[in-house]
Amino acid sequence: MARRSGFAALFIVFSLASGAGVSPAAVACAPKNFDGASFTVCSFDPRRDDLRLFWKGVDGKPYGSLAALADALKPKGERLVFAMNAGMFAEDQSPVGLYVENRVKLHGADTRAGASNFHMKPNGVFWIGDGAAGVTETSRYLANPPAARYATQSGPMLIVDGRIHPKILPTGTSAKIRNGVGACEGGVVAFAIADEPVNFDAFARLFRDGLGCQNALFLDGSVSSLYAPELKRDDELQPIGPIVGVVKPEAVGSRQ
Repeated sequence: MARRSGFAALFIVFSLASGAGVSPAAVACAPKNFDGASFTVCSFDPRRDDLRLFWKGVDGKPYGSLAALADALKPKGERLVFAMNAGMFAEDQSPVGLYVENRVKLHGADTRAGASNFHMKPNGVFWIGDGAAGVTETSRYLANPPAARYATQSGPMLIVDGRIHPKILPTGTSAKIRNGVGACEGGVVAFAIADEPVNFDAFARLFRDGLGCQNALFLDGSVSSLYAPELKRDDELQPIGPIVGVVKPEAVGSRQ
């Protein structure tokens, strides 16, 4: 597996490069330093940005990589402007837990407890509705499901109602490249990926204290990948399962 990244655009001054909180801007992705560690944060407003989840193509096979999804959208006149792996998956690249795409439930929720990260309760669901998106603890989501067009279950929760997951401790020694998603101030959704190995506590505090998120969900720590053309970044750890992406119409005259 190989990770391909380019950082030629990082000299640009981004709105997220310093200070707490998140505010969507023309440039959605930006480097952020927090507590001595480096991250890349991409923020979107579901009221205006076209957030979607993807798993399989028209051939019924998983996309498997961020670049493959980008290529698949081009013939439809659509451009992928951001993507990230969006939850844990089985050997066949199928979602481990709840997965909803275009309002159709393609995989059921997994409510078991266990030793894995996914099963370290409370875990949660990242969901996208019409003009709204959120991160909700799994039992709450199932008890009162929002009107979600898309949903993906992962775990553990990093932040629950402003508090760090009770099993995430500052003394944790497992350091990995991690990625996750948070529901933050003003209805903004923030996606973050560590640019260097960090433990769960540092990653959780990024969302709570660095980005102002009341709820945040861990997505993965083994195949964490980011597609951000504005940063000339295309991480290609593969295969991957579910993908979250932001899509825009292809500019008129740009297709060949």
